[in-house]
Order: sequence, then structure tokens, then C-alpha cells
Amino acid sequence: MEGVPPDSLKQEPVDLADFINLFDFEQMAKGKMTEMAYEYVASGAADELTVRWNRQALDAIKLNPTVLTDVSQLDTRISLFGQKLAHPILIAPTAYHKLMHPEGELATARGAGLASALYVVSSFTTTPLAEIAQVATQPLWFQVYVRDDREFTRNQIQEAEAQGCQALCITVDTPVPGVRNREQRGNFRLPAGVTIPHMGGPIVEKKPFTWNDIAWIQSFAKTPVLLKGILNPDDAEKAVQAGVSGIIVSNHSGRNLDTVPATIEALPRIAERVNRRIPVLMDGGIRRGTDVLKAIALGANAVLVGKPICFGLACGGAEGVAKVLQLLTYEFELAMILTGRATIDSIDRSVIWDSFRENKQG
Repeated sequence: MEGVPPDSLKQEPVDLADFINLFDFEQMAKGKMTEMAYEYVASGAADELTVRWNRQALDAIKLNPTVLTDVSQLDTRISLFGQKLAHPILIAPTAYHKLMHPEGELATARGAGLASALYVVSSFTTTPLAEIAQVATQPLWFQVYVRDDREFTRNQIQEAEAQGCQALCITVDTPVPGVRNREQRGNFRLPAGVTIPHMGGPIVEKKPFTWNDIAWIQSFAKTPVLLKGILNPDDAEKAVQAGVSGIIVSNHSGRNLDTVPATIEALPRIAERVNRRIPVLMDGGIRRGTDVLKAIALGANAVLVGKPICFGLACGGAEGVAKVLQLLTYEFELAMILTGRATIDSIDRSVIWDSFRENKQG
């Protein structure tokens, strides 16, 4: 197959029935991916403290179930910017999917369709948006890095909208890449034949990227604009005042600035400041259905999942992506039932054990 790294074609069929949770996918993917590709996906910045904190903080939150509640009519549906979604679990933007599977982002889009999930396509896609849009059966959003060449960025956004992307996620936490030691040791590079058709090269920007640029994007964007990478409540307030459509609470999966807090720790402060004026989404460390429940209880309208999608893609292509999402959705449904919550709207802070709320307020 022309243009595909040879190592990525050495894939034996995997029985996806053997996978019972998202951690299984990472364990299997380590043996399916090239070492370089695995290190790229799994690694974080510097000492990877924030990577670990993302999980540890979610694990530390205790749930407060309610029993004898009628949960016979479970409803996980949500609405975002007029889009009706089957559940609040989205595919986060992640780069270079042809490093994980020969079909790259086409398989990811097909997997999203099988699992009824919205897919946020990365600017660092290795497949043209037009081809992804042809196979997508669920909504697509597009993630944007603002380049020094602002006209390049304008054209990129307009092409995404022309291809049917229904929202734009502007990454605001990466004026420069972070200190990625594991990635450096792995000598990361794109294999011959793998390209990034919508980026024109790596991020080496020198021109300041400011709130003025957000206003500029909104001046011509025809779709909702979300800011991805908000951790500070003051920035969240500025985003609301700037008129953006939504916020994604994100620490870039711990890949940029190490020792920033876990996203689940930042989420309640931001949700309180935003006070439902615009939707707030969250990514970072989501691996269990209980994680999804906790995020919604603490103010998220939806969550995004990145690394597990990459590992699912490596293990089983479209079906692997779908299995990751289906397992997570199933666990989320069980968590709702077992905590006595039949609808998304019924998931509030009362589902969090009091000691967590008291610690956060103290």
C-alpha cells in the first residue's frame, strides 16, 4: 500500500471480544504499534506528573449513590449547539492516525459512526478532510492551531466548514510545544509517505496569538467556536465575554506544561465561573464510565477521549475505535443506573461524596 509505513501493516487480526475495558487496549496496542508511535501517543511532557494526576484525581473522587430510584428509562442523549448526540462522549482531536492503522482517520470516522459518536478531527490529520467527510455518518468538528500565516488559518477554517464540520475547536494552550522527553528519545518523525495535508508543517510559530485573534476568527467563522485548553477560571470568563460558543477544559493530556492540575480539578472552578452561560467540555484521563459521570456531575456538558481512541485504532481499526466507545458508554450507563440517575440532567454534584465537595470548598 503506497504511502503507508510498512511497520503499520504488520497487523494480525485481534479478537475484540477479549477486550473488557479501555486499559486492555493500551496494553495490547503497545505490541501492535511501532515503539515510536506508541511513545508518541502514550507520553506526556517532562516528568509526566500531570499525565498521572489526570488519572489519580479522577480515581480519588468518591461517588454518592442513591438507591430505589426508577432508572428503567435511561436516557444518555444530549444536545450541543443544536446537534443531537446519543451520549456525552466525544472523540478528542489526536494526530497522525496513519501511525496507528493503515486506514488512519478514515477508520476513526467509521468507528465513530458505529458507536454514534461525534469526532473532532485534528489539524494534524494524515487524511484529507474531504475524504473523512465522505465516510463520516456522525457529526464532525475540526480542531485548529492558529498559524503565523493567518490567511492559511482562515483558509483551513473555511475548508473545514465547507466539508461539513459543525464546530471549530481552537487550541489555545500551545503557543509552543512542551518538553516531550519521551517523544525526543523515541526520535519521533513521520514515516515516508505520511503527510499532514492541513498543517503545512510543525508548529514553530513566532507571531503572538492573543484574544484579538479569537475575535478575528469569530468575524468570519460560520460555525460555533470553542476554545480548547482552558484551565484558569479568569480565562474562562474572558472567553465568555469574548462571545465564544464553548470551552474545553484541557491540559493537552499533560503533553505541554507539566505540573498543571488535573482537568477534573480545574473543571468545577471553571464551571462555577461560567455558570451555564456556554457549554463546558472536558478531556484528560477519561478511562471509565464513572469518570464520565464525575465530569458531568462537576459541571461538564460532555467529555472527550483521545489516547484510548488511538489505542483502539491500533488494535482493531474502525471496530477497535467503536469498541472503545461502546465499552465506555456501557460503563457510563451502568454508573448512571447504580447511582440512581436516569437522565443527564439528573447528574449533579449530589452524586459526588460530600468529603470531595468539602475539600474543594475549604
